[in-house]
Amino acid sequence: MSSRLVTLRKAAALSVLWTSGRRVNRLNGVVTRSASSVANQKVCVVGAGPAGFYTAQHLLKACQDVQVDIYERLPVPFGLVRFGVAPDHPEVKNVISTFTQTARHSRCCYYGNVNVGKDVSVAELMEAYHAVVLSYGAEGNRSVGVPGEDLDGVYPAKDFVGWYNGLPSNSELNPGLDCETAVILGQGNVALDVARILLSPVDLLKKTDITQRSLDALAQSHVRRVLIVGRRGPLQIACTIKELREMVNLPDTKPEMVASEFEGVAEALKDVPRPRKRLTELMLKTALGPPLEKERLRRQAASRSWGLRFFRSPLEVLADPDHGRVAGVRLAVNRLEGTGDGSKAVPTGAVETVDCGLVITSIGYKSLPIDPVVPFDPRKAIVPNTLGRVKQAAGLYCSGWLKTGPIGVIATTMNNSFDTAHSVIEDINAGCLDVSSAKPGSTGIGPLLDKRGVKPVSFSDWEKINKEETRRGEAQGKPREKLLDVEEMLQMART
Repeated sequence: MSSRLVTLRKAAALSVLWTSGRRVNRLNGVVTRSASSVANQKVCVVGAGPAGFYTAQHLLKACQDVQVDIYERLPVPFGLVRFGVAPDHPEVKNVISTFTQTARHSRCCYYGNVNVGKDVSVAELMEAYHAVVLSYGAEGNRSVGVPGEDLDGVYPAKDFVGWYNGLPSNSELNPGLDCETAVILGQGNVALDVARILLSPVDLLKKTDITQRSLDALAQSHVRRVLIVGRRGPLQIACTIKELREMVNLPDTKPEMVASEFEGVAEALKDVPRPRKRLTELMLKTALGPPLEKERLRRQAASRSWGLRFFRSPLEVLADPDHGRVAGVRLAVNRLEGTGDGSKAVPTGAVETVDCGLVITSIGYKSLPIDPVVPFDPRKAIVPNTLGRVKQAAGLYCSGWLKTGPIGVIATTMNNSFDTAHSVIEDINAGCLDVSSAKPGSTGIGPLLDKRGVKPVSFSDWEKINKEETRRGEAQGKPREKLLDVEEMLQMART
């Protein structure tokens, strides 16, 4: 047995099968312990993004005697809702009001500015809580794995998104926007978000919560053409119709498609599910359909363009020998073997080069290990689990992208997290967690953090930050102007 599993099992020694003296009740088909047979159940959630809040929400609703503490590395909550959702999609951020209600719940506490794995270990959390749920998401970038990927002018989409959304670690990114053509590798929703932000009229972005620093840079941008490249075909594109429609209707832009890449697509539509059929029909109409007069005139007047490029895989990012930065991308031309989502891109041997001065890699996020004692699958970049139960670690759970990989939208994460919370509740009710003895919860973690010089940020502290960001935003006609520096956040939280 590995030393890390021994450590974890010691931490979980009290979280073993417990059956003596148990009484159960049945309410609406759910087995619950009587209040007299259990101590106050203490659960901690690591990560204050959608997965963390949805997990907490379901636990609080389903268990009337559970106390949930949420630990977050940054002073500010909400994770990808704050730092990942495009600024021109404010409707998606409405879930923040639900998360706020959860954080204000009488049996929930928020502890920001606590870096689990550094300020406090997972083993220490498991000593203090009956159950620990890891929900810290996917903050790593997947590598394309081609020469030139580290050149100046190549940025992972996650970092570029973090830059315009005010993620402190990306606030100083300063991407070079002094080129005419940008290439985005990947065709998911994030890729289209990036393309849209690069090409959107600044007057539209001024009304969003995009950071002023990014807005100023985009106002000076020379980017007029964005190509969004995918290794497979139109029937395998990973974006949804909403994001594609936004590109089609983006003011002052026109589509730039290659008609030959859509050969045979119309004939294949009869065999695809309705959502993909609608998405593909929109692509076909955009690429091949003669535009109506109004649309024709709009395209004719457009000063910017965007295009989807299919059947292309990156081989190399090319450097400008005089300046050491991106000058282009060499692409392999592919053909498909198989059909539908199971098809594979196979190189034909043909190669083409696209000149560009900016490359954004949008091939997916990945989770990173948080603590040596936690099992981690480096190939899948997830914590190995069964329905959220971490394998070989009683009392330890995971939810969100750490559990499944970076798939789906916020609603997917919600259902994923509810399922993990249900697993915790099932284990409590089945006696698989020892909740008969008291656990200190945050009162056991607080002294450790104090001893290590860590001062957590409470939710009321966050609301001070929120109030200041809103005030700054209103002064500029925006919903908010985000604080970009952690030290400034902490200073505001403690005023």
